[in-house]
Amino acid sequence: MNRRIVIPAAAMLMLAACGGSSPPDAVHVLFVGNSYTFGRGTAALQYNIANVTDMTAGFNAVSPQASSFPIGTGVPPTPCKDTSGAVGCYSPKPWGGVPGIFKALTDEAGLNYIVSHSTRSAATLRGHFLNTADAAWDLRGNIASKKWDVVVLQGQSDEPLPRAKSKNGNPVSFTTYANQIAQYIHSGDGGAVTEAGIFGSLANCTAAVTATPPGAGLTANTCNTSRTIPVNAFANPQAKIYLMQTWARPDMVEAHSCVDDDKSTMNGAPMVDPTCGNGSNGSATTGMNNLYYTAKATTQQNLADMTADLYSAFTSLAGVKRPSGEARYAGVLPVGNAFQQGVNSGAVKGSGFYKADGTYDASGTKMNLWFLDNTHASVYGYYLSALVSFGMITGLDPSRFGGLDRAAADLAITRDEAKILQGIAKDTLVATGVALR
Repeated sequence: MNRRIVIPAAAMLMLAACGGSSPPDAVHVLFVGNSYTFGRGTAALQYNIANVTDMTAGFNAVSPQASSFPIGTGVPPTPCKDTSGAVGCYSPKPWGGVPGIFKALTDEAGLNYIVSHSTRSAATLRGHFLNTADAAWDLRGNIASKKWDVVVLQGQSDEPLPRAKSKNGNPVSFTTYANQIAQYIHSGDGGAVTEAGIFGSLANCTAAVTATPPGAGLTANTCNTSRTIPVNAFANPQAKIYLMQTWARPDMVEAHSCVDDDKSTMNGAPMVDPTCGNGSNGSATTGMNNLYYTAKATTQQNLADMTADLYSAFTSLAGVKRPSGEARYAGVLPVGNAFQQGVNSGAVKGSGFYKADGTYDASGTKMNLWFLDNTHASVYGYYLSALVSFGMITGLDPSRFGGLDRAAADLAITRDEAKILQGIAKDTLVATGVALR
């Protein structure tokens, strides 16, 4: 049975043959983000890599990063090795991820979208703009490498939240650098800058992230360091810039042991880290991870609480105007809301993410939108993210595929599962005011 649906491209070709309108010009799309975009640890990671451009593949070859394997070939069964000699290649380059799935959906719909992504593990938007993690990874250079029609910005997952409610919360840095990148895409301004200037003053730059009002929490030396930002010769004032709302995390809600990535596996499945040495996010005395959303009675309610905080942060930022008075952002991709919509509908797993001994619990018959570490997405989650992105960016109803799209089939998502996820994406977009056709 042919699982492909009849697509608009066929009609377009018939019109062209009969003297009708020619296909529209290509739409150039850039996804800027981290593993929440590139699909770490899942089959989404290298999905559709032949048809999207991974702009950091060359950087990794020069300066391999943690969770950006291979250091070696990275093609199973040829072993990859990390710097300690442990075997594992759970994030081999190049990456496809959400951009790869999004590209497949646009092709299926007969659209001419050329898709690229600039992604790095754990990257913040500050890291993208200033290349703070590794000078060899010129993430800002990727942004300025061509004229983009659409750009999606995805920052560190919990950075938009207050520090009291998250491990990495730094809303001042998140909003400031989202605006910096958006301005760089729209106007292309360059020159010598300091972070004190970017944040408006040295006091704003150095004030603690827990202060009232919060600051960026940087040192005076860092804030006063002069940096040169090259002019973006491909700036596009008409570029549509979207903010990708990250999803709530079960690892911030349900009690569990501290974990670390097991590099001896092919997917980096989490293993217990009793010292809580992985980022010090927990107690070495109890061996338990820190939690931040526990005020409600159930996991579902706490996930909803975190989702609401994230959505509020993103929509507040999306209301920022350019100096000209025009909207700086085209909108928010409500991916986090879609995850919560799935939980609320009962169609996906919404509790019981950990066993009594604090290890992850992969049991159950419902779809689970989260990977085993309960922070990254599963194949279902990354597919849902791509569906939301497709609907928001193209304006087309993601349920149009009827569960028969190639991406779902390739990712071993059944027709019934795909239809459910497409319906969740549609309902979420409509609920946030998106008009679909």
